[in-house]
Amino acid sequence: MEYEPVIGLEVHAQLLTRSKIFCSSSTAFGDPANQHTSPVTLGLPGALPVLNGGAVEMAVRAALALGCRINGRSIFARKHYFYPDLPKGYQISQYEEPLARHGQVEVWTGPRDESGKVSEQGLKTFRILRVHMEEDAGKSVHSPDGGSYVNLNRAGVPLIEIVSQPDFRSSQEAYDYMTQLRLTLMYLGICDGNMEEGSLRCDANVSVRPKGQEKLGTKLEIKNLNSFRFLQKALDYEIERQIAVVSQGGKVHQETRLWDEDKGRTFVMRSKEEAQDYRYFPDPDIPPLVLEAEWVDRLRGQIPELPETRRRRLVEAFGLEGEEARQIIQSRTFADFFEEAVQAGAEARSVFNWMVGALTRALKDSGKDLGELPVTGRRLAKLIQLENEGVISGKIAKKVFDRMLAQGGDPESIVEKEGLRQISDAAALQDVVEKVVRANPDKVDAYRAGKTGLLGFFVGQVMRETRGQANPQLVNEILKEKLESR
Repeated sequence: MEYEPVIGLEVHAQLLTRSKIFCSSSTAFGDPANQHTSPVTLGLPGALPVLNGGAVEMAVRAALALGCRINGRSIFARKHYFYPDLPKGYQISQYEEPLARHGQVEVWTGPRDESGKVSEQGLKTFRILRVHMEEDAGKSVHSPDGGSYVNLNRAGVPLIEIVSQPDFRSSQEAYDYMTQLRLTLMYLGICDGNMEEGSLRCDANVSVRPKGQEKLGTKLEIKNLNSFRFLQKALDYEIERQIAVVSQGGKVHQETRLWDEDKGRTFVMRSKEEAQDYRYFPDPDIPPLVLEAEWVDRLRGQIPELPETRRRRLVEAFGLEGEEARQIIQSRTFADFFEEAVQAGAEARSVFNWMVGALTRALKDSGKDLGELPVTGRRLAKLIQLENEGVISGKIAKKVFDRMLAQGGDPESIVEKEGLRQISDAAALQDVVEKVVRANPDKVDAYRAGKTGLLGFFVGQVMRETRGQANPQLVNEILKEKLESR
């Protein structure tokens, strides 16, 4: 019997506010433990939570970008459970009346070819069940000495939880959805998407059933997956494990599991609680959140062009392939750079080649973000223009680009200051060719005897004599004429 997985994802995204969701404590990451706490964070008697308006605005922007219907009235509830890093003994979240419902995300997904590309027929829509706001818990830190410690800096940090419908049928679809969701939140400027720091993490609900059957199997949850790779590997393992259980007549138990990267398997964390075990009830200290329709509409008008829309436009406007456009929209800053260069007059294909080649290598080698480099789209366009007009050669263009990375500045100024203009004077190049030919009589004889591949050797020698500034096309023409004349 053939089985299929049914997967739903619950994604927690930290909002980019400077203060926590219900108090003024800082949300800064990496500071000394327990530095950013307050009576509200600790749940001390008499401490009243005050909702962060900036967090509400960011949450609404996210819900709108995901196509959700915003609820004009939502309720914050207390979700009771015990963890050492949950000082109040409950988490403030939203349950019965969330911020928003019923959205969707369009994702390019499906099987990959040998190069890793998705076919253009791979667009699929995944439904969003709900988006709600909540506070984060603290963090338990387990020491090698056997002790356990609690860091409450993260407690109270504002989150949105994005809960999908169980629409995923493979780990690849889940991976691609998470990639697109992260990119969307980063385009909105409301989440930095840093999974290593816990700014974005995911819980996955997974079950299996006979293919073609409508009834769902018993689902279990895999908690706290903080990388796309871990998500995919954990799902693949769990799908295979569950299929093995049910195909042998066994029963999958409802439980919460964790992923062990070192052992490459999931393991049981606890038996799964039902929703009522959390004893939700409306928080008596926080009034209902009421959003005016005009305010929501104003935010809707401020939503920037989102990744999939931008990808389609780049394909239509600049003739890029779908996969090429996906490379360009990998970040909003990267895509802005591309369009700045094209609008400054550079040909889109040339800009693309420079960006996915030299610029991407520079970013990787430096460990910096694009905004931290002294190269702009307009300056790259000027560099491309200098190469196209024959002012500099392709080799010199790479040298100028390196100078731009190291010290900034306009490419034309760098060319003039360092004397890097391409030599296109035929008479001057004729003298250099004569010198190279006289210095290599044995290779001249070999060329004339039929070893025409030696032309590259002679070109290289001329380029070395001219510090790479000779016009390659003109050098080839002069050399051929010289070598083929008797």
